[in-house]
Amino acid sequence: MDWFLIFLIAIAVFITGISKGGFSGAFGVIAVPLISLQTSPTLAAAIMLPILCVMDIFTVQKFWGKWSTEQLIKCIPAAIIGIIIGGLTASWFSTEWLKIVVGIIAIGFTINSWPKKNTTSQKKPLSAITGKFWCALGGFTSFIAHAGGPPMSVYLLRTNLDKTQYVATAAVIFAAVNYVKLIPYGILGQLNTSNILLSLYFIPLAYAGVQLGAWLHYKIPTEAFFKYMYFFLSLTGIKLIWDGASALL
Repeated sequence: MDWFLIFLIAIAVFITGISKGGFSGAFGVIAVPLISLQTSPTLAAAIMLPILCVMDIFTVQKFWGKWSTEQLIKCIPAAIIGIIIGGLTASWFSTEWLKIVVGIIAIGFTINSWPKKNTTSQKKPLSAITGKFWCALGGFTSFIAHAGGPPMSVYLLRTNLDKTQYVATAAVIFAAVNYVKLIPYGILGQLNTSNILLSLYFIPLAYAGVQLGAWLHYKIPTEAFFKYMYFFLSLTGIKLIWDGASALL
């Protein structure tokens, strides 16, 4: 095994664990591109998916019972529909262009919704139909380009959940998304015994990352937390645009 590849996976897993444990996966988008420095994006995604599934268990356990059941009922079925559509139409879309589009959405939403001084932090919630659209798009882009966070954040950041509810709700939603994705990934041959065994070696590091992220979550004030969330969402958008444009050029 390439030791540099192991190092990259370790860094990606630890950063993603912190992100999932405290910030609803806000900067976990760097994992696959980071591992792809030493291997193919397809293999990187296949290695990360089982790790993400285990992280989801740790994160849901850490925030057990603190989620919004109302939002879970709204989001999860729509996200699963998005995954199904993605699985059936994956060959129709350019991953590179989809990353660019999702990146533009993330940046545009951040600019439009960034908390302003002397205004209430409460945002007008999106309509039920609009919310289901963003959740379905999140499931779709998660399957196609591993970029489900930005569309899902467009909806969740307008639900006016407190920061702990926000992270707990996102944790359950992404757990459902990632476990459902195991089915099409397995059918498409992107998961095999060697990849899964490799992923298992990083479980202790995943656990440590989630614990550190949860600790940071409770240390950061609410107002600062949501500003960080918007900031990380904009960074995610920039990263997606960069990845998509670099692949096209």
